[in-house]
This record gives sequence, structure tokens and C-alpha cells, in this order.
Amino acid sequence: METSPLRWLLPVAVMAALVIGWEAIVDLNDLPPYILPSPAQVVETLIADHAVLLQSMLVTLRTTALALAFAVAGGVALALIFASARIVEFSLFPIAVILQVTPVIAIAPLMLIYLSTDTAVLVCAWIVAFFPVLANTTLGLNSVDPNLRDLFRLAGASRWQTLVQLRLPTALPYFLGGLRIAGGLALIGAVVGEIAAGSAGQGSGLAFRIVESAYRLNIPRMFAALLLISLAGILIYAVLSLISWLALRRWHESALANG
Repeated sequence: METSPLRWLLPVAVMAALVIGWEAIVDLNDLPPYILPSPAQVVETLIADHAVLLQSMLVTLRTTALALAFAVAGGVALALIFASARIVEFSLFPIAVILQVTPVIAIAPLMLIYLSTDTAVLVCAWIVAFFPVLANTTLGLNSVDPNLRDLFRLAGASRWQTLVQLRLPTALPYFLGGLRIAGGLALIGAVVGEIAAGSAGQGSGLAFRIVESAYRLNIPRMFAALLLISLAGILIYAVLSLISWLALRRWHESALANG
């Protein structure tokens, strides 16, 4: 992977400049915390309320991880079915598209009516994470080089051998790309579900803490919870990017280019 110091120093410098500018705006305008807390006040709140906020962060991360796991299992399984039976793809793919394009914020209240709070939030996160895995994996399975496919056929390879030795390796980079997208979307879906649950007075995740803090005008805690959500998203993306690099670094050009 790319190890140039500039790759890390430049984003850190930009973030530091933004934080310094934020602090300066608050100090120069003498803004009260209920209007805009300073970075120092957000950090102080994060430390003071760390027990509650970190517990809520674990709830959100657990929901995100479960949703992503279900999305991977269902998306890959359905993509394999699509690749082996095009009539099934023609029949079911539009339904997957409908799930993807329907705003999850519109689905969340319905889920809360018919399901328990935790299950409803999990379903919201799964809905938005499912389609990228399905679409990318299906695309990868259908992107096999025709010459290689003909070569396998001439060699007398069975459908199982062609799947395992040709189609799955071809689809792997596509799947991993979809997985990175799905990881962030699963977190967004979990947050949206938690906000809907929080509006109904239920839940325990980070987004619920944001809603709770808004009702109490505890703006520093809102910012602290938002900071943890951002850090959770960065963590998810970093872990999935590392998995992708480890899986592709020895043979695929997308990883070799950064090697």
C-alpha cells in the first residue's frame, strides 16, 4: 500500500486547520455552547459522557456489522443464483432496485410499527447495504473474459470448476468494491433507523443520543455523538479497505497500483 508521508500528513493538516478555524469562530464571536460548542467543549463532553456514548457506539457498530453480514450473505447468494439462472435475475432484480431507490427514512417508521426496535433498525441498515453487494457481485460474475470462458469449455471444465476457478476470482474485486460501499451505507441505514426510533422515544445507539440531546438542547453531546459516528465510519472503511488490499495485493492491478 502507498506509504508516502504526504498521504497522511495532508489530510491531518487540513483537519487541524478546520478545527483551529472552528475554535477561532467560537472564541471570536463568543458563541454559547447551545449555539455552537467549541472543539474543546466537544472533547470535554466526550470525556465526561464517555460511558454512555461509547456504549451507544457499540450498539450502532453491532447493528452495522450484523446488517453488513446479512447483506453479504444474501447478496452473494442471490448473485450466484442470478448468474446461473438469468430468468431469476430478470424476475427479482427490479425488486432489489426498488428497495435501493426507496428512501430508508420513509421505510423506517413502517419497520417500527411491525418489528421490534432493534430488528427495525437492523432491517433499515440491511436494506441499504444489500444492493451494492448484490449488484457488484452480479456484475463481476457476468464480467468473465469470453476467451477464458471458451478455454474452460474446451478443456471440459464443469460448471462448478468454471465457477470456482474463473467466475469467482473475476468477481472478487467487484464484490470487495461493493463491500466497501455497503459498509458505509450500513452505518447510514443504522443511523437513520436509530433516528426514527429515537423520535419515538426508543433506541440506544449513537443516533438516539443525538435525538435525545436535541430534545435537551445538549448541543455539545450532539457534536460528540456525531464525532463518534464519523470515527465509526472511518474505522469501517479502513477495515474493509485493508481486507480488500490483503485479498487483491498479489494479483489484481487495482491493488498492485498502490503496492
